[in-house]
Amino acid sequence: MDITKYYDPFLNYLKDIRKYSPQTVKTYTISLQMLKDNCEIIKEEEGYILNITSLRIKLKEHSKRSISTKLSAIRSFVKYIKNFHNIEIKLKGDQSVKVPKTLPKPIKSENILEVLNSCDLETALLIKILYGLGLRISELSNLKLENISQNWVRVAGKGNKIREIPIVSALSKDIQEHIQKNRNKVYLFEKKGKALKDSQIRYKINRAFAKKGIKATPHQLRHAFATDLLSEGARIADVSELLGHSSMATTQIYTKLNSSTKLKNYLKAHPLADQNL
Repeated sequence: MDITKYYDPFLNYLKDIRKYSPQTVKTYTISLQMLKDNCEIIKEEEGYILNITSLRIKLKEHSKRSISTKLSAIRSFVKYIKNFHNIEIKLKGDQSVKVPKTLPKPIKSENILEVLNSCDLETALLIKILYGLGLRISELSNLKLENISQNWVRVAGKGNKIREIPIVSALSKDIQEHIQKNRNKVYLFEKKGKALKDSQIRYKINRAFAKKGIKATPHQLRHAFATDLLSEGARIADVSELLGHSSMATTQIYTKLNSSTKLKNYLKAHPLADQNL
């Protein structure tokens, strides 16, 4: 059995049907390339066994997160073969790796406001939308004019899951002014008639924060959106829906971040914190 003939159809499925971002598809591609040279396919009466023990050995020097990501990609590939090509195939050597959870690192609101006051109008709007709507960078890149109204933005997220996000009036005004000024045809942000790429958006935002001596990524603006909403008393169910999380458990990590911040502030501020009792 030559599993490599299913690589391109699988990657096209991720890109065209599941609407995965180019960066995610690239990650899956790397995992499949490693699989090609480090697996054993065993024929059985009822199907095949895909033994990836040699791949696990090769990955032992990688971080737990990297190993987990590659295993997840391979599991998805095997599931695709079973579901779409009706081939019975089992994985061997794919034992899960326990990845330690890390708290998100949101950008402080005062830093965001500082950068907004110093960058060009387009970059400022990119930042405002990521921070004001909690979008993923791929969702912003693919945001079409037809999905924007004065009060709402309609977003196709992971797995093409549709959600509607309200726009505050000040941000709505900035978006409408941008649309009128640029006269784009399809997307809110375009360059030469095509949607602005993830990499182009990332470059603009990274550069704007770097000029102020701040190391920041677009995804940290999404973290800031969630953290600030929860800090101001928003319901976790509402924030989860706005973020497009498939499970509320994913959103709950932001509540842990909020608790961690409160603890740090307490230890810093309380009069007894620096006393040896």
